[in-house]
Amino acid sequence: MFDVTVLGSANLDLVVRTERHPSPGETVLGDDFAEYPGGKGLNQAVAAARAGASTSFVGAIGTDDAGRTLRSVAEIEGIDLSQFVDRDNVPTGRALITVDHRGENSIVVVPGANATVVAPASISALVVLCQLEVPLDAVTHAFRAGRARGATTILNPAPAIQLPIELLRLCDIVVPNEHEVGLLGGVEALFDAGVATVVTTRGEQGIEIHTAAGEQHQIPAPRVPVVDTTGAGDTFCGALSARLAHGASITDAAEWAVAASALAVGRPGAIPSIPDAGATRRLLDQLSS
Repeated sequence: MFDVTVLGSANLDLVVRTERHPSPGETVLGDDFAEYPGGKGLNQAVAAARAGASTSFVGAIGTDDAGRTLRSVAEIEGIDLSQFVDRDNVPTGRALITVDHRGENSIVVVPGANATVVAPASISALVVLCQLEVPLDAVTHAFRAGRARGATTILNPAPAIQLPIELLRLCDIVVPNEHEVGLLGGVEALFDAGVATVVTTRGEQGIEIHTAAGEQHQIPAPRVPVVDTTGAGDTFCGALSARLAHGASITDAAEWAVAASALAVGRPGAIPSIPDAGATRRLLDQLSS
């Protein structure tokens, strides 16, 4: 049994740095260009693995250079890829990302092979983590398969869309950002749909935890220099899942995940910025001293 199974997207990120984001119809000059491995699913799987969790990844790539690059990244991280498939005649997913001088980003995702992801019939993991850059049917089936073996199910509802009640009923924990929680109708609407815990990420303001039992917790984010916010939420989700799989409470797991995210925004790119467990522990020790 794995600690964490992630079902989700794998993309090659094409990142442009510029002074500011262009307005509609406007052209601006970029300062720099780079390609990074990414995709919310792969980002979260790497974050979980670097946080110390045995991790498997369910996803799809094309048989192209981008796909080979992403597979290599996951292999280096020690992630199980027995359910990570190659698709002929379908390109690997791409994310077109613009990052401004404050580190804020805007992203356009082209799914490619991610649109073909299917869930395995059986998932043996303590935590199953999914997002919404792959088909909803795959997410629903993954949560059903995980729950059948006793897994905790965590949904990161990004990009935010209207979600069927059948899916929300399968979610133990939902991790939206401020924008996404509003599009989903708010915390109470998620509770009404059957979600047990909502963890709302609020960027530099930290996170808020609300439970259906009425508990509320706030965890502030450490003040750190921001280079690139791409993948910070994915770092949070992966680290949270890893700590929960290792038996931490939701508040302790979230505190660890907030620290990991704070470290992530200090470096460029999604996967290259994900800290390991040692770096996260050192930051937590500094904050508590």
